[in-house]
Amino acid sequence: MTAPVTQAVRRRVTVRGTVQGVGFRPFVHRLATDLSLAGFVSNTANGVLIEVEGPPDRVAGFCDRLATEPPPLAAVTGVGFEDLPVTGAEDTFAIRATDHSLGRTHLPPDTATCADCLRELADPADRRHRHPFVTCTHCGPRFTIATGMPYDRAVTTMTGFPMCADCAREYGDPLDRRFHAQPVACPGCGPRLRLVPAPGSEVRPARDADALAVARALLAAGRIVAVKGLGGYHLACDATHARAVATLRSRKARGGKPFAVMCADLDTVRRIAVLSTPELAALTSPRRPIVLLRRRAEQSGLASGVCPGSPHLGVMLPYTPLHTLLFGLPGDPPGPRVLVMTSGNRSGEPIVTDDDEALTRLAGLADAWLAHDRPIASPCDDSLLRVRPDGTEQVLRRSRGYVPRPLRLPVPVRPALAVGGDLKNVLCLGEGDHAWFGPHIGDMGDLTTLEAARRAEAHMRCLTGVAPDVVAADRHPGYHSARWAARLAGHAPVLVQHHHAHIASAMAEHGLDGSAPVIGVAFDGTGYGDDGTVWGGEILLAGYSGFRRYAHLAPAPLPGGDAGVANPCRLALARLWAAGLPWDAGLPCVQACAADELELLQKQLERGLACVTTSSMGRLFDAVSSLVGVCHRAGYEAQAALELEAAAASAWDADTSAYAFGGDLDPAPVLSALVADLRRGTPAPVLAARFHRAVARAVAEICRRARRDTGLATVALSGGVFANALLEEECARLLTGDGFAVLRHGEVPPNDGGLALGQLVVAAHLRQEE
Repeated sequence: MTAPVTQAVRRRVTVRGTVQGVGFRPFVHRLATDLSLAGFVSNTANGVLIEVEGPPDRVAGFCDRLATEPPPLAAVTGVGFEDLPVTGAEDTFAIRATDHSLGRTHLPPDTATCADCLRELADPADRRHRHPFVTCTHCGPRFTIATGMPYDRAVTTMTGFPMCADCAREYGDPLDRRFHAQPVACPGCGPRLRLVPAPGSEVRPARDADALAVARALLAAGRIVAVKGLGGYHLACDATHARAVATLRSRKARGGKPFAVMCADLDTVRRIAVLSTPELAALTSPRRPIVLLRRRAEQSGLASGVCPGSPHLGVMLPYTPLHTLLFGLPGDPPGPRVLVMTSGNRSGEPIVTDDDEALTRLAGLADAWLAHDRPIASPCDDSLLRVRPDGTEQVLRRSRGYVPRPLRLPVPVRPALAVGGDLKNVLCLGEGDHAWFGPHIGDMGDLTTLEAARRAEAHMRCLTGVAPDVVAADRHPGYHSARWAARLAGHAPVLVQHHHAHIASAMAEHGLDGSAPVIGVAFDGTGYGDDGTVWGGEILLAGYSGFRRYAHLAPAPLPGGDAGVANPCRLALARLWAAGLPWDAGLPCVQACAADELELLQKQLERGLACVTTSSMGRLFDAVSSLVGVCHRAGYEAQAALELEAAAASAWDADTSAYAFGGDLDPAPVLSALVADLRRGTPAPVLAARFHRAVARAVAEICRRARRDTGLATVALSGGVFANALLEEECARLLTGDGFAVLRHGEVPPNDGGLALGQLVVAAHLRQEE
């Protein structure tokens, strides 16, 4: 008996998400061909469109595997199905040309060199052997080369490099992993390297392989080389060479701020840092961020100037073929295995991307430039994160490897732009249920940074298609970002209170729709308060539509504004003065000040001259750092607090006692107890640990009181102070133990780098209510 013929079916499939520039069409082609299905696949402005025809069981299997077996860089956010009449017109499955109609697709971030490309890079028989720009559909630049959408070679900075016949054949072959890989090139048709020595140098210019060899030799000799990467220039030097590190620190006027390092391989990482399994996963992920790792206590060979005063080390692995070649392949002359890799800029300026600009702006910093002729469409700094003990990640700087991947919003928003704050500036665009962060820009202190922000905003609009009709900014009247927002909007932007934005950011990241408020703990260094003072130690009852200040750190004078922040000893003395405690001559913060400085400060405080009032928890951490003798003068942001955390970590398990705040977060009892313990000779690390626990217990107590008063049982922890791992972990432990649901930041930074997301959802919510 003849088996019945299975009736064919036809189905239209639409796939949304990050599905272009990631090899999705050849993946679909291979899948359909393996199942002997007919039809076609095409890129459209809204995603990937597929029509597939064949036996019902094979069509069903095809649809199942689309979502479960996507290419490595794809991020599928939605799959839609529609049954169609069978046509019988096709015998095979085809890849059709991109549809350039209006709409929106998601561009993938830049990703690290994949294993296949690394094998080709090291294979003498491969035509891309030692090609510094080897890439394929599964790796390489995307965001930093894209100049428009939909993503195609003509709208990338690769448009100036016509493909040779071999590359064109790979580019057009659906079975090749370089099918429609827009950065595809080879030594014959791709970008070229060049080494440019500083004027007056004895080093001669070089190109291609010679440029790499000279750069490696310069690094081995203790010189500083400006290296052009994916999203801008780095300043590199041998991290084991004390003089080179000191020279770089001096030239860049970096103070004592730690440098990040790039290690040649994992064995090198393990020699200098302790590496857990989750940290290994973060370090080797396609994003290749800088990961904060614990330094090894034993001699690692690193120069002491790499990260003075810090128990942590920011570590990353090579993420471009150029980096891999800079460390050298087997058989190459030896060079450094650990390089300092710090942003190519002067302190306070944005990262340099333009080659001519690099030669001028980095003059006097670098001894040579290792450059190439592929333009960078958008600056993009390295991302930075830490891994918590439970294996979750806390991103502290969200940039390369993340941008422009969208975040899903819990509530739909009108087209909107939020410009963030003046520190750690990052902008955010949103429309519908998606938000797009731009790359890290930095501190909005000068015209170059404002221009970088303007370019970032224009680039993100181009890539996302968002045309904002709402513009949001911080309420601080002196912020450059707020004035820029007003110019963009053409009228007054929606102003969002700083700490309200922090809490809204945590709520949005965790998918809360705002129908119920949360208890928001917003601790940071500074934020403009509704009463005109500097806030920063806030407990808010907050939703998207508004907030109420439930409790806050007792205020104290901040003498000298920015000058006060740079002098934690003055902050300590101001806190003692506010608490009614004497300036005992034996206290470390008193000893750190000259007699005339003490006299002037006393008059300032008594008369209120050049003093602002602050409830900042960040400033309290700075004050305690000096009070216990850890850090009296800060050479970079949060130095005093970071060194206090490091001291506390060294005594955390040895001493579990804690001081106690007074009611409504009054630190006077804590300060009094610290002074008493200082007089007893208690070591600074023990004092620091007791202070950290005091803050965490005060947070838990106030949240318990807020729950009794309001019935709320969700707590959001946000603000830059919660980059402090000890404090965040202890707060979360106590609150979870008390039955609270605790919202902690993950992919969105807790510091001002995440501020724009909160501004976005608050402003969009307020406008929808109008």
